[in-house]
Amino acid sequence: MRLPTPRGPLGEQVHAVLRTRPGPPAAASSPALLGSGVPDDPEDTALTLWVLHELHYRGFEEVDDAWEWAPTLMPLRQSLEQDLEGRLRARFAAGWAEVDPTDDVTVLLGRIVEADDGPSLARHLQRHGTRDQALALLRQRSLYHLKEADPTSWVVPRLSAAPKAALVEVQFDEYGDGDPERLHHRLFERGMAAAGLEHAYGHYAAEATLPVLEQNNAVSLFGLHRRLRGAAVGHFAAFEATSSVPSRQLAQGLRRLGVGEEMAGYYDEHVEADAVHEHLALVGVCGALVEEEPRLLADVALGAWTCLDLEARTATHLLQEWDAA
Repeated sequence: MRLPTPRGPLGEQVHAVLRTRPGPPAAASSPALLGSGVPDDPEDTALTLWVLHELHYRGFEEVDDAWEWAPTLMPLRQSLEQDLEGRLRARFAAGWAEVDPTDDVTVLLGRIVEADDGPSLARHLQRHGTRDQALALLRQRSLYHLKEADPTSWVVPRLSAAPKAALVEVQFDEYGDGDPERLHHRLFERGMAAAGLEHAYGHYAAEATLPVLEQNNAVSLFGLHRRLRGAAVGHFAAFEATSSVPSRQLAQGLRRLGVGEEMAGYYDEHVEADAVHEHLALVGVCGALVEEEPRLLADVALGAWTCLDLEARTATHLLQEWDAA
């Protein structure tokens, strides 16, 4: 993958730095890179943070791997992550009642899922969407689905035995039960190719919408920070608890639109699997984690609510763009 075209001066500065060879921290420090705070340009900052996070995944062809943990970039990444986390927490506080520390975590997550009334892209494509809209959605989804379970895997070593075992059981399925051709991101890759889309990892980053970038940045933020492990598993649980029905709808819509059996098959895979994963995620992972660390309940709720909120924002944006809201 190559660096995507930046969307503003911050991205341009970061890309210029990344194209150089990392040097000693003192020599490489760049006040111009840090500026006086987070720029007031959501598109620029979101794509820049996505680029910085991608250094921890597959990186970029023109970027030295040594930049992954280079101290030069850490203050900027920290500032961008703090800004994102602050906005996510503010939205959660405004959109959900304060979490009662005596709440049962599975009941609480169930209430969060039941309260979600965001628009459904899957239902739109199942019933009314066009082929062009379906392909546009696949391009947007590719940022996540071509790495799928990877952000959640950061959490595995941060958990104790019980939640770790349940999480790994789900992840093993996501990774194809050991068969490289059955990895979920490999299935999505084949579906993209069969639909006539470019299936290279990260190829469509340049056209990713702001909500899609923030979806990806949030799941990476939660996964990459041990202190946010509660939010990471809450996000994971909400995703698993709400994906089975939309997967069935998307499979039906993709077949109706003639997008390709391989792509519809990818979603078929998730209809039954995610129904099973839901219980493991809610009880085996979140339940076990909060039983051991009750103080993480609020962050588990934060992660779950954020997952659904960002999906609603993504759906609203695309439906408005398609004039289909």
